[in-house]
Amino acid sequence: MQKTPSDADLVARVVNREADALGDLFDRYSRVLLALIRRIVGGAGEAEEVLQEVFLQVWNQAERYDSSRSSVSNWLSLISRSRSIDCLRKARVKERTAQKAFEEDSRLDTSPEGPADVFLTERRRRIRGALGDLPVEQKAVIELAFFEGLTQTEIAERTSIPLGTVKTRTLLAMKKLRKALRDDLRELL
Repeated sequence: MQKTPSDADLVARVVNREADALGDLFDRYSRVLLALIRRIVGGAGEAEEVLQEVFLQVWNQAERYDSSRSSVSNWLSLISRSRSIDCLRKARVKERTAQKAFEEDSRLDTSPEGPADVFLTERRRRIRGALGDLPVEQKAVIELAFFEGLTQTEIAERTSIPLGTVKTRTLLAMKKLRKALRDDLRELL
């Protein structure tokens, strides 16, 4: 029977670029590290990305592990914590940048795309308004079709409405939208 390698042995093998050793460390610690990361960053998707970064760092910097300073599990936890905090910082920077861009005076924008952006913004506003004027049943089928990409058959299945009713509501909604937006689009052009 083969002896289970110690954590330190696995790190030493990672230093020697043995991918199986990294896989063994991952199998041993990924669950607990993912739970730790998830507590810090919140979202499951971000946590999984951070976990990948942790093991990439282990692969690239395994020679930095010092057994006299900590156990492998503590070392991995510290890397996980550090990567998680980096993830939170990046998210905050993105939020601040987006907020700052939102708050900037758009009159100072002299980009050639300015008029096109204004046109798109106005068109979106008018489409939202026209959608808001639809009866609830018609609006629901349009939103499922256009915003979720469902077919009429899928809409019928999801909503438990007969297919013929879905088709009728879609047709009526499209006619109303076309009529409401025809005049608006002429005005914008």
